[in-house]
Order: sequence, then structure tokens, then C-alpha cells
Amino acid sequence: MKWKILHDARGSLRVHMQKSRMTLREADILEYYLRAVEGVKDVKVYERTGDAIITYTCGRDALIRALSSFSYENEDIRALAPEQTGRALTREYQNKLLSVVVRRFTRRFLMPLPLRRVFISLGAARYIWEGLRCLFKGHIQVPVLDAAAIGVSLIRGDFQTASSIMFLLKIGEILEDWTHRKSVDDLARSMSLGIDKVWVRAESGEVLMPVGKVRVGDEIVVRMGGMIPLDGVVLEGEASVNQASMTGESVPVPKVPGAYVYAGTVLEEGSCVIQVKSTQGTGKYDQIVKMIEESEKLKSATETRAFHLADRLVPYSLGGTLLTWLLTRNATRALSFLMVDFSCALKLAMPISVLSAIREAQDHNMTVKGGKFMEALARADSIVFDKTGTLTHARPTVARVITFGGAEENECLRLAACLEEHYPHSMANAVVAEAESRGLIHEERHSRVQYVVAHGIASTVEEREVIIGSYHFVFEDEGCVIPEGEQDKFDALPAEYSILYLASGGVLMAAICIEDPLRGEAKDVIRTLHDLGIQKITMITGDNRRTAEAVANKLDLDGYLAGVLPADKADFIRNEHKAGRTVIMVGDGVNDTPALSEADVGIAISDGAAIAREVADITIASDSLTSLVTLRVLSQRLMDRIHGNYRGIMTFNGSLIGLGVLGVLTPANSALLHNVSTIGIGIKSMTNLLDG
Repeated sequence: MKWKILHDARGSLRVHMQKSRMTLREADILEYYLRAVEGVKDVKVYERTGDAIITYTCGRDALIRALSSFSYENEDIRALAPEQTGRALTREYQNKLLSVVVRRFTRRFLMPLPLRRVFISLGAARYIWEGLRCLFKGHIQVPVLDAAAIGVSLIRGDFQTASSIMFLLKIGEILEDWTHRKSVDDLARSMSLGIDKVWVRAESGEVLMPVGKVRVGDEIVVRMGGMIPLDGVVLEGEASVNQASMTGESVPVPKVPGAYVYAGTVLEEGSCVIQVKSTQGTGKYDQIVKMIEESEKLKSATETRAFHLADRLVPYSLGGTLLTWLLTRNATRALSFLMVDFSCALKLAMPISVLSAIREAQDHNMTVKGGKFMEALARADSIVFDKTGTLTHARPTVARVITFGGAEENECLRLAACLEEHYPHSMANAVVAEAESRGLIHEERHSRVQYVVAHGIASTVEEREVIIGSYHFVFEDEGCVIPEGEQDKFDALPAEYSILYLASGGVLMAAICIEDPLRGEAKDVIRTLHDLGIQKITMITGDNRRTAEAVANKLDLDGYLAGVLPADKADFIRNEHKAGRTVIMVGDGVNDTPALSEADVGIAISDGAAIAREVADITIASDSLTSLVTLRVLSQRLMDRIHGNYRGIMTFNGSLIGLGVLGVLTPANSALLHNVSTIGIGIKSMTNLLDG
């Protein structure tokens, strides 16, 4: 692809792609290709001019080589750009706004006055009909106010005022629709797949490969807690699939051989082999959009109240108009009530404020799935933390492997990694990482793996049952025993570690000691959350009481529960609700999903299980708990902005009505100031809430 440099500065490059016309899709391909170049910080591609502005920290020569290697025909490059990026939506509404502005000024300056009045009257018919239809239904709402203002202006022969009102209303309609569509689009794309690799069944066993290399007809393996990466048909196995992101169904759907499964859904129970039917996951985006469109998830309670208030004020505006005319017999003063309504500002500023906050959260690597969760965050007074992978470091490590019964250490670790690599949990990842660091190759030697939530994993290797998991699972549920003569060795296991027990044939083989250090920022985050109004901070963990107590004391927590099951976590949150508290739950594992669903706000750590991210209301991509502080501050400032907008809109528009009634402002000036203030509040609502 030919290109030339237009501007070259240190750390910044503006290039022009020498192509007669760049399509929206081509602009997306170029943007996502450049973003994938190591060292590129930011990219802006302007499809109208064919230019790209690149901000980079890598070497200039490396960037030049990347640009020289770019080609629209390269399938691997084309695959980098997702199907939906938001660029087409932005272009659509930019064109709509431009069209409205051009038509208005063309008619005003080029069209003869008589013909212009005909067009104004025809345009007014739509608004008047909407107002009449609202009245026929027995409602006195904002369309009635708009129709009255336009109709009275026409009756008085004030075509210019009627035209200005319709122009500003049209601009408001486009901006409101754009805001809503962009909100839905942003959320749908943020909920789209983030899967990099997938297990593919081959002749040599299961192979982990990039999802981009999977082809139609390949057989992929998905196990409990994993996300289905591609559309396909179940060949083997049975599973319960959470399809909430696709269909909104509240309960998991059973899947048996022959059933169709969709990309982006999550296995809650079981495992299955899926034959890939589509490598695009084509239905997911549209299904998510439909789900959001049909729900009220985007709107917070404050937004809803503002919308209803705008409609409830309409009868008072009409009553004020009539009363002013009866008292003054002055139609101009009476029109002041009709020229200024509270609807435009309330219905525009509120969703824009929420959208801006969600966008700002995304800038800080946090995905928020709706405005109501921001509101719940702001008023929450209780927060519940999972321990492993949440309060502790996201990447725990294996400190020691203590063997029993003469077992060989590396062989035990190899076997443990072979089982654990299939399940996305931080402790499982630690085992796999330790085996990798020792150069241990763990070939697939086991049969079907069974994962028991919050307990462990069971399988069969060379006709022997092998299990790995917690003390409760290995010794109490499965009845495994300690090799004869090694009880003292078992009793001396170090208390400072979390331990995974590995047993084969009902006999303990090894205790894998997991060093699970606290996150360095955890204590400061807990203290800051208290300062920000969180009254109760609790830790709930499946770990033993001694370890949990030590963590709780170090972090100055208000309480903790140890040795709990997933259902116990959800029960605790229900009890918090009964006590009148608004609860945030923070977790990362399959066992956290019931609590994440039960909480007013479920927050998932992105490195955790796919099912946790799926059911959570907010996902944090940053590897730091300070994101929770950022979220709390952001949500509180959002609510302050919404309430401030509300007070400002009521005060300013009320003042305009008063000045109009007193004869200080003409109806046209009132309408102009009203709409200018609406646009001003909308622009202010789009600014960042956080400093820096």
C-alpha cells in the first residue's frame, strides 16, 4: 500500500494513504492494524481525507516498516478489525446533522418567502399531529407543548419563530437518538468477545491455538466456566449454557449433542466438544443490541425520574400559558411558557452525562454495562471481596511442592498442571506457570475432566482416579488418605500458604503450596473506600479460617467469612439487602458468579473466569484495585453532575419563563436562550469527571 508522510514530529506521525477513496471498513482495518503495532500509543484515521495520525513510543524505523507492510488484501490484517467499531454510526449521525443545518440555511437564504412559509407549514404539520395524537390518547406530555408553541406561532404569523423551534427540536431529536444509539453500540461492543486462544481437538490430543486460526469444521473443547468462542453445534458432552447476553434468558439452557451454541455464551456446568459452524460469531452483536434495546439497563433511576418529571411539568406549562393570557391578555407574554420547556435539557443532558461517565470508565480500562450500575455504585454502603485473585495478587505462585508416598516432585507438578490448565482460576494458573518455568511438558494423559465448583478437579489417568483441590474436597468428600507413617509430615505443612492437595487412587501424592501475597495497594484501597463512604467491607473466601483471619487483620477489614461455598456468598449478600444495604461484590472466579449476580453491582476482575465477566455488571481490566476507588469517585461525581444539571435546568428555564411573562424577553429570545443553554449543558455534560 502506497503512502506518504505529511507531518513528522517526535513521537507523532501524520501519513496519507494514497488511495482514491477510503471506505469506513478500510479506515477501521488501518486503525486496528496500527493499534496492534507494539509501541503505538494512539491512532486516529480520517476516512474522508485518507489520513492517519499516529502517536508512538517505539522506534520510528519500526513504525515505517509496519506501514510499509500494510495491505488491505492481507486476511490476517483484515481480521484485526472487529465487525462493529462505531465509525459507521458516527458518520451516519454526522451526516444527519449536516443535512438539517444545510437545509435550514438553504431555505432561509435562497428560497422565496412565500415558498419558505409553505415548507414551514408542512414541517409544522408533523409536530401538530404528534401533539394531537398525544391528546387523543389522554396524555398531556411534551409533544403537546411543542405542538402548541409551533401552532400558536403560525397562528400569529410568526413563521420565523416556528421555523427556529422546529430546527432546534430536530437537532435535539438527532442528538438524543445519537446518544442512545451510541450508548447501545458502545455497550454491545464492550460486551463482545475477548477470547485469544481456544482448545482444539486434534489427532494428537487437545491443542491450544489462537482463535483467529480456527476454521469452520474444527472441533473445539469448552469446559465449565469457559466462554464459547465461536458459533457451532455440540458433538459430544452435555452442558448448561448461560445465554443471557444473547437472549436475556434468566436460567441456563441445557445443551446436548446436536444443539446449536452461540459465540459469547458461557458454560455454567458440564463440558462439550463443539464443531465450529462460523468463525465470526455473527449473531452476538445484533443479539446484544436487541437485548439492551428491550431493557431499561441503560437508564439509572435518576435518569428515569428526570424523564418523567419533564412530562409531568407539561400541564403546568400549559396552565401557566392560559393563566398569563387571562391575566394580561397579552399573547406574547403567554407564549413565554410555550417557548421554554424543561424536556429538551432534561432528556438530553441526563443520558449524555451517563454516557460520558461510561466512556470515561472505559478510558480507565473499566467496562460498565449500564447507567443504573453507576448510580448503585455511588450510593453503595457495603462491599464484599473474594480473596484469591482479588484482594491477593492476581498471579499467585507455587512456593513449594511437598510430596508424599515416595512420589517424584516434578511428576506431581506435571500431573497437576495437566488437570489445572483447562480451568481459568488464578491458583490453577499458578500451577501451570510453575510447570512451564521448570520446562515440564504435560501431555494430555487423562480422560474426561470433571470440575466441581469451589472444590477441585477429578479425572482418570492410566485407569487411576486423580483429583486435585481443597482439603474438604480431597479428604472429606472423596475420602482420600495420607500415606502410612507420614501424618507428622502432613501436620507440619506450612500454615502461611494456600494448599492444593493432589491425590491418586485415593492416596495423597503431593501438597502444592501456593504463595498468594496480598496486593500491595489493597490496604490503601480499603482505607480510601471507607473514606469515600463505604461503611462495611467484608471478605468472603473458600480458604481456611486461619489464612482468612490473617488477611482480614492485615487489611483492617470489618469482617470475614471463611470456608464458604458459592451459595453462602450469595446468601450473605441477601442478608445485607435485608439489612437495608446497597452491596458491591468484587470477584474473579466461577464460584463468585452467584454473588456477582445477587449484588446491586457485580464487579469482575478481567483475568478471572469468563462466566464471572459475563454475569458481572462492571469488568475491570486493570491489574490494580485502585480502579475501585476510581469507580467510586467517578460514580459519585456523575450523580453530583446529574443533580447539578437538574438544578441548573430548572433554575435557568424557570428564570426565562419569568422574564418572558414580565415582558423582558420576547418569545423568540426565550426560545433561543433556552436552546443555547440546552446545548451548553449537553456539551458540559460530555466533559471528563475526573481530573487529569
